[in-house]
Amino acid sequence: MSATGWIQLVLLIAALAITMGPLGRYMAAVYGARPDRSAPGDRIFRPIERVVYRVLRVDPEQEQRWSVYAVALLAFSFASVVGLYGLLRLQSALPFNPTDRDAVEPWGAFNAAVSFVTNTNWQWFSGEQTISHLTQMLGFAVQNFVSAAVGMSVAVALIRGMARRNGRTLGNFWTDLVRTCVRVLLPISFVAAVFLASQGVVQNFSGGTTVTHVDQSAQTVQEIPGGPFASQEAIKQLGTNGGGSFNANSAHPFENPNGWTNLAQIYLLLVIPVSMTVTYGVMIGSRRQGRVLLAVMMAIWSVSVAGTVFAEQSGNPRLTELGVDQASSARQTGGNMEGKEVRFGPSTCGLYAASTTGTSTGAVNCMHDSFTPLGGLFPMVQMMLGEVSPGGVGVGLVGVLINALLAVFIAGLMVGRTPEYLGKKIQAAEMKLVVLYIVMMPLALLSFAAATVVLDSAIGNVQSLDAHGLSETLYNYASAANNNGSAFAYVGTGTHWYTMTQGLAMLVGRFLLIIPVLAIGGSLVRKQRTPVTAGTFATDTPLFAGLVVGVVVIVAGLTFFPALALGPILEHLSI
Repeated sequence: MSATGWIQLVLLIAALAITMGPLGRYMAAVYGARPDRSAPGDRIFRPIERVVYRVLRVDPEQEQRWSVYAVALLAFSFASVVGLYGLLRLQSALPFNPTDRDAVEPWGAFNAAVSFVTNTNWQWFSGEQTISHLTQMLGFAVQNFVSAAVGMSVAVALIRGMARRNGRTLGNFWTDLVRTCVRVLLPISFVAAVFLASQGVVQNFSGGTTVTHVDQSAQTVQEIPGGPFASQEAIKQLGTNGGGSFNANSAHPFENPNGWTNLAQIYLLLVIPVSMTVTYGVMIGSRRQGRVLLAVMMAIWSVSVAGTVFAEQSGNPRLTELGVDQASSARQTGGNMEGKEVRFGPSTCGLYAASTTGTSTGAVNCMHDSFTPLGGLFPMVQMMLGEVSPGGVGVGLVGVLINALLAVFIAGLMVGRTPEYLGKKIQAAEMKLVVLYIVMMPLALLSFAAATVVLDSAIGNVQSLDAHGLSETLYNYASAANNNGSAFAYVGTGTHWYTMTQGLAMLVGRFLLIIPVLAIGGSLVRKQRTPVTAGTFATDTPLFAGLVVGVVVIVAGLTFFPALALGPILEHLSI
């Protein structure tokens, strides 16, 4: 890793270590870890929340069973898809469209609406050439807030199910949604937007500024785009969304001007997922349980960062064989610079790529399709693991907890005891839901990828009919089914086949995982805790953390290794 890469990594870890504790405890207080106390910031935030509750006509004090919670969530998401779809279809006739963007075609609008509502933020289009300012602000930016809040609300509902005894309810979806937006996401994103704007990220309502080149002999002009970019960029990263106003995303200098903004963006996309382990520990009354989950997340993230950075810093093996820019270490001195921003380089790009694919963010500061085969393998595997390292806001913690339940069940079978987690027995009902959660994402990913490679009309959109072409297809559907949003690029994903199938994959990867999670919470909340005995398997130890990591890796390996062997692994061996 380069010196710049090491500096960014050290500063990133230090910033996360300093802030995750206070933020995690703050979120625990916001979500009601201590019912006998008012939530922090009531004097400022409660009046705003009351207005929202009055408009929504909901009682924030009325708690809901898991099924009612799920229905409210699905109804809100359905209304969001319909509203955003309509905005995309009508944007040409609506105001705040200084660049005269046309209406988005039907299947493309369906894909984009589903993408932003499911927190995927996949973009088959170039943002600066397709989307109006109104759609960016009223459509995409709003969904960046509320889709992130939905994921965090689900995580909190599951935590309540684990923490409560002999209960029936998991909280109130509308209260969790509003509090997440008003008390957590809005304040942090406001500060982040101000910082990004101060560093040069564009923030205005202009359609563009026409400038003349310094070289008058060229007799040409350049159009510098304008728009509300800093405000979009802040919540894009904080909410692990990833959709950018520009096609080049965070490789564009108007979204990511320098090393400080690059560091801030990586920090923003990691801070809430890692802080939620602290929130979890506070809400269940055991900080050590939260530290175990944090260790699982960071162990997988560290391996992915190291692997991606090493692969990209080592350079292209074919160029090494030719002796191009070869140092004494027998590799290119600058690493693999294809598709990299010269401002960042391979090391920082690898750190960004591992973080964005590990958090379901999807933002990129370099071209993933230009990675070496091993460099592309690690981000792809990050998604195939279920994005639990540390995962998206809320859903990352949920993914780790689901794998923890599976690990407890396997451990119980090994010693011949009924498995328990946090003193609650994990029985057949919970395990059926855990299995449903685990199989739905691979089912969507592999089914649509398999259909794509056997259809001539679909596979014709990939770059080449070889191992790299299969890698492109796998990556695209891994991104959709895991609600990530990053891409290997090049593939013509604006066709009807891709907009339809990837839209369906996003829906499966979001809602057919959320519903089992809420059902698990509803099942656990009804149970009483059993007393700890000498035979109880401790779940707050390094041994259990290692077991969870093993379960995550083995499940993903058994599921995806054959496909990976024919894609990036074969491509690496061939060069």
